[in-house]
Amino acid sequence: MKPKILFLSFTLAWLAFNVKAQTTINLSAADNPKAPVISKYIYSHFAEHLGRGIYDGFFVGDTSKIPNTNGVRNDVIAALKKMKIPALRWPGGCFADTYHWKDGVGPKDKRPAMINKWWGGTVEDNSFGTNEFLNMCEVLGADPYISGNVGSGTVQELSDWVNYVSSDSKNPMSDLRKANGREKPWNVKFWGIGNEAWGCGGNMTPEYYANEFRKYSTFMTSWNNDSKIYRVASGASVDDYHWTETLMKNIPRDLIEGIALHHYAIIDWSHKSSATKFSKEEYFKTMKSTLFMDTLVAKHSAILDKYDPQKKVGLVVDEWGGWYDVEPGTNPGFLYQQNSMRDAMIAGSTLNIFNNHCDRVRMANLAQCINVLQSVILTQGDKMILTPTYYVMQMYNVHQNATLLPVAIASENYVLGSGKLPAISASASRDKDGIVHITLVNIDPDKTHKISINVSGKKFIKVTGSVLASASVNDYNSFEDPKKIQPKTFKDVDLKNDGIAINMPSASVVVLTLN
Repeated sequence: MKPKILFLSFTLAWLAFNVKAQTTINLSAADNPKAPVISKYIYSHFAEHLGRGIYDGFFVGDTSKIPNTNGVRNDVIAALKKMKIPALRWPGGCFADTYHWKDGVGPKDKRPAMINKWWGGTVEDNSFGTNEFLNMCEVLGADPYISGNVGSGTVQELSDWVNYVSSDSKNPMSDLRKANGREKPWNVKFWGIGNEAWGCGGNMTPEYYANEFRKYSTFMTSWNNDSKIYRVASGASVDDYHWTETLMKNIPRDLIEGIALHHYAIIDWSHKSSATKFSKEEYFKTMKSTLFMDTLVAKHSAILDKYDPQKKVGLVVDEWGGWYDVEPGTNPGFLYQQNSMRDAMIAGSTLNIFNNHCDRVRMANLAQCINVLQSVILTQGDKMILTPTYYVMQMYNVHQNATLLPVAIASENYVLGSGKLPAISASASRDKDGIVHITLVNIDPDKTHKISINVSGKKFIKVTGSVLASASVNDYNSFEDPKKIQPKTFKDVDLKNDGIAINMPSASVVVLTLN
């Protein structure tokens, strides 16, 4: 081969490689009156009576030296309000189907104690009950989502609970609420009818649970607030599509508003990995489990579409997040784990999935809010730190109640050995003021990725951005170094006539604002 031809061949090969070595995103910013809205409730959270989630997390008691409002930490209140928490699920989890709400109301010195059989065998004194939770939600500006006891409770018990919190007519339960110091009802909208009925909620078959749901749902009314009840069925564990099909086939549409789904990003239940000292192989497997959420949501949604083409029943992913080994020296039943940049990758990737499926996903609840699993806040005595996951949730809150904009991604791969995953995920929306936001995640821990975003339908004159990144995907905020990881201004972005060019750092989350 002649030298000139050889040189030309190498040049063409180099150009071809470099054209491919780029992620391309096509974004349509054109107005579409039929476009779905990203429900703010996708950014909701979960607080179970588990470990230090409630006590020593949210609640320290009104005699604590830690600044508080009616026993709830002021620093926690401020942080969650800044994050714009839209809803909070309580009291479980597995705990919900052992919880009898009347034990947690009235004078605290008369409330009976119980053993938390699911989580560490600790004594629960019921000092944080219905009134405390609902009053806290009011302070936070968050809607409460109560999980009712179906596993060990009764229809009457759950019906009474609905009346206690939502009835404004004279009846024994509204009278009890008033006797306990609350005149006006809280009007709770969101109700879970049991939790994980296939497991800790009763080990039921889907056929049996469908009948139980029909019975409980029938009596879940405050008689004067029927239209405000949003009843969520205990849904499938991961890829149990038969469970979803059975419920949708057997529950009338006038008795159900939502159906749940639970999936955790986990390597294996027998090998969860350290929260911070994980290997590259463990990181890859965790991200593979994370991205599986897209398949789960799509397949469960297809079943819902089959029985509910009008999309009246929402998919409620009310438990999701990373699950690892507990921190060394802590109670195994408390599920306390640190929160690294890996968790930021889980959060950003998962939220992009939920956003892009917002025509069916109406709520999602990160597990859990404080000191348990993938927390947004960790506390230690009077100290409080915000985790990388907190900052992702805060950065992404621009999508709350915004109109979804469709994106099509041709992503480079993140490769480890013979395995490969899409390196880049994204979602986009336009808010009520016409501002467009694009959220991007690069899960590749070793490589900066070039991204080209082609925008059609609108012209923009300015782009700004913020980025969450660190030197290593294993990095985390500690009580010794609480501000190691925080969002910073993102400058490696260029707005051109035909789109946007980005150099996205390894293991990073970026939010772009287009004006």
